[in-house]
Amino acid sequence: MIDKTVHPASGENVEAVLRDELARGDAMAETVLPILRHLVAAEDSSVFSDEILARVRGMLADLAGSLLGALNEGGQQAQSAAEAEHLASALMDNPALLSHVHALALEWHLTERMQARLAIDPVVSPLLQRLIASSDPAVQGLAMTFLAAQARWCQAQRRMMLPLRELPSDLFHAALLTLRALSIPTPEMADKAAQAEAALRQSYDEGASRLGLASRLIMGLGIEAQAALSLADGGVALFLTTLSLGSGQLRDAAVLSTHKAQVARLALALRAAGLEASAVEEQFLALHPDVTLPPGFDRIGPDFAAALLSSGRYSG
Repeated sequence: MIDKTVHPASGENVEAVLRDELARGDAMAETVLPILRHLVAAEDSSVFSDEILARVRGMLADLAGSLLGALNEGGQQAQSAAEAEHLASALMDNPALLSHVHALALEWHLTERMQARLAIDPVVSPLLQRLIASSDPAVQGLAMTFLAAQARWCQAQRRMMLPLRELPSDLFHAALLTLRALSIPTPEMADKAAQAEAALRQSYDEGASRLGLASRLIMGLGIEAQAALSLADGGVALFLTTLSLGSGQLRDAAVLSTHKAQVARLALALRAAGLEASAVEEQFLALHPDVTLPPGFDRIGPDFAAALLSSGRYSG
């Protein structure tokens, strides 16, 4: 975007500008997973020492460790480092899981950036404070539970960890299938894996995960959820969840849209979620202060923004 000195635009061609920028962003997004997998798997980690890659590796290793730990509780002998690495590599072969872990790493990077630049607290946002003080016991209780989950997530991210229980249900299922597939050399191992899988499934509750709680909290607010589309008021986690729900995108795609190469997707998502053009500009000042919206953007209505957004190739 949409720097006017680079992309001259008028009110008449704003749609063309947005479509072009969305296509550019989609092209970049489609290269993310193959490049990410190559870099994460690279043996020469000193060449790729970026924080995001380290965090992705750390979370995959933690997931693998948790799965193998479940086998240990079932009586399986302690696993070797090689077996843990093999399982982490197998998890990385799942594109959806790798994309999700990458999105979490990006979310934490954004969380730290917003805290450093705008003093946005990673855990307690003004909106969450108001919800905790709500006279409605249900809202208050859910807000308190989310606060605790967000605090745990922040601590886990600082340690580059990701608990299995925090995975969305489809990815939790995929992780267990990966463990099962790697535990079939002998009937005894397969039986231990089945026991571990049953125990993990029994204790899993997607609605109690951080992302599940955030969705429940935002959906329960109705029209008042618009407040969470302000980064300064809602905080990063609730902002991203509300952006996802309001624009009809997967949350991981909403996270990726905050990257500077995805400014068209972000602008359209915010508009599709119901923000006025002036409010979209406010969020750009927070996220990308050097980026300007094209002239005529205020003529893009929420429905048309949603249609433009859905026309992109990348769905997250």
